[in-house]
Amino acid sequence: MRKADLVTAISEKTGVPKVDVLVSLETFFKEVKDSLSTGENVYIRGFGSFVIKKRAKKIGRHIKKNIALEIPEHCIPAFKPAKVFVEQVKENAPIPQDDDGSDEDED
Repeated sequence: MRKADLVTAISEKTGVPKVDVLVSLETFFKEVKDSLSTGENVYIRGFGSFVIKKRAKKIGRHIKKNIALEIPEHCIPAFKPAKVFVEQVKENAPIPQDDDGSDEDED
């Protein structure tokens, strides 16, 4: 599902015009980004948390030049789903099938 699909689905279920849904969704994204960029985590009960994770400094490699580079300590955004959210996905999401050619169901 893409953002446009999400806007359409919300609009159809709520009866709110697509433009208003898009503005609300964009505002939500902006607020999450702004909060995380100022060091504040965002907690949404029943959905999950947008948090900042700290990455330690490490040594990386520039492959083309074959030289070691120091990657400084930095922070990255991350999402941690709520327990309720995880349980709902576990119960309802279909399990993807590996297409290895061994389909026993087909005749």
